[in-house]
Order: sequence, then structure tokens, then C-alpha cells
Amino acid sequence: MIEVKNLVRKYGDFTAVDDVSFSIEKGEVVGLLGHNGAGKTTIMKMLMGFLEPSFGSVSVDGYDVQEHSIQIQADMGYLPESLPIYPELTVVEYLQYAARLRSLADRECVQRAINLTGLSDKALDSVSTLSRGYKQRVGVAQSILHEPKVLVLDEPTNGLDPTQIQQMRQLITNLSEEATVILSTHILQEVNAVCDRAIILRSGSLALDESLTSLKSSQSIKLRTSAEASVQAALAGLEGIEKLENPSSGLWILTIKGDSEAAAPGIADALISSGCPLIELAHESRDLETVFREINEQELNAVEER
Repeated sequence: MIEVKNLVRKYGDFTAVDDVSFSIEKGEVVGLLGHNGAGKTTIMKMLMGFLEPSFGSVSVDGYDVQEHSIQIQADMGYLPESLPIYPELTVVEYLQYAARLRSLADRECVQRAINLTGLSDKALDSVSTLSRGYKQRVGVAQSILHEPKVLVLDEPTNGLDPTQIQQMRQLITNLSEEATVILSTHILQEVNAVCDRAIILRSGSLALDESLTSLKSSQSIKLRTSAEASVQAALAGLEGIEKLENPSSGLWILTIKGDSEAAAPGIADALISSGCPLIELAHESRDLETVFREINEQELNAVEER
């Protein structure tokens, strides 16, 4: 449904997005993660055709975004972080206005959007009187008026209370039955709750693109040693080690195929036999939070080195 190839966006000498490529299948719910300034919003704007890439291409449903922007935008729904609402209008008036902008028969589509977002009790209220949570629902309602094939949501749970967050999660799950959903958020629990995949950006570059099922099924071993140069040589002959990473001085992360607890004694023996002083050896589950923390540590170390 979405194909991103070698996407770059520069602002003068500053590179906001640096050679990012990924693809998203129809019906997937994908979490787009990263710290402030990582490039999330810039990528979403390029996906929507609101911002032109400096290099690379974006296609949606087989159509190039730059060449067919009007056609693609007609099939996409977008909730920006800053809500596109008019406080002086009632909920119904605002949604009717948004429907007319899309040349839709407003009665049927507005009623459907109100029902899906749980706005029936607030339909005749002025937008200015709504809580932050209900305003967020109005923003989602305008993004689904036209039953889009692709739905891009930037921080959809921002400002919601725990009950409203649960309702928003269920809404996103329901919408994913008919649309491909890209969800940008700072909250890892939201991605774990509703997404099939996670894409993590670091300083404008792609740091991770992996399914949550794959992340949850993988295991790792964290080890610390004062003999960094000898670690790779010591572990070279061992089976079951899929990846060996060195995110910071003295720290190594081993991604293990199979049971990491069963693999730990063999790893310890190999290091000790090679003369590597072993400071720490610990089993870890490779969940999204662990991976995000490791990526953040790598970024901090890179900044310190510069």
C-alpha cells in the first residue's frame, strides 16, 4: 500500500530525513517512533504530499505522491498533532464543513464518523466547550469522513485520560479493518497495544523496522567486559548468535536464536576461555522498550563522540 524509497528531506544544511526506506502492506497498523526531531512528522507530511522530498520517492497504492497528490490525498485521512478544528462551530457544523470540502454527501458520512468516534452526546456542542479528549475525537472524526484507504495519525492519544485512551485504541483497531494505519506516538504502550510493526527513527535515519511479533519472540543476552577487542573473536565459533552489537563501551548485546538462558553458560565459558574478563552476563527479553532504550543509548553515545 505504501512504498518509501531512499527518502531525504533537507532544510538548507540540516538533514531532517536521511535516506529512509520502508514499505507497508494493506491493512497493517504501523507505529512510527522516535524522539522529538527524529523526523516523524516530516515523513508523515511527505507521505501525505504536503511536503516535497529533497530526494527519493513515496508511492501510495501504486501511485507516486508527487505526480498524483490530489488523487492520493482523496484516499488518505490525516490527523496532525495540531488539531484542524474551528472552535466557534458545533461538532456537527464542523464535520459538515469538512465533508463539503471533500465534496461528500455530508449527512451520512458525518453520522458515521460521529458514531465511530463516540461523539453522539457532544454533536450539538460548540467545539470550544469540549475537553482536550473530545477535541481529539473530533480531529479523528474529520480524518475518517471519507472512509480513507490510508489513515495517518500524529499523536492521536495526546491529552486523553485512561478511559479515552482505551476507547481510542479500540477505534484504531476497528479502523484498521478497512484502512492501513500509520500511528506516530511517543508512548510505547500505544504501539504495543494496537500496532503490527514498529518503525523507529533516530536523527532522521531508520534505526529499526520490525514486526512486534518478531521482537517479542527474540531474546538477548547483555554482557559487559573490559576486553572489548576479544569479544567477537571469542564468540565467533558459537552457534545461535544472530546478531552481536556494541552500543557503548564495554557493553555488548547478543541477539539469540532460541533460548537465551540455555545459551548463557556456553557464552560465559567461551569468553573466560579466551581470557575476556566477564563483568556482567544477563538474560533480557527483546521487547520494544528495550530496543528503544538501546537505540537512544546509541544516539547519546554518538553525540558524545562528536
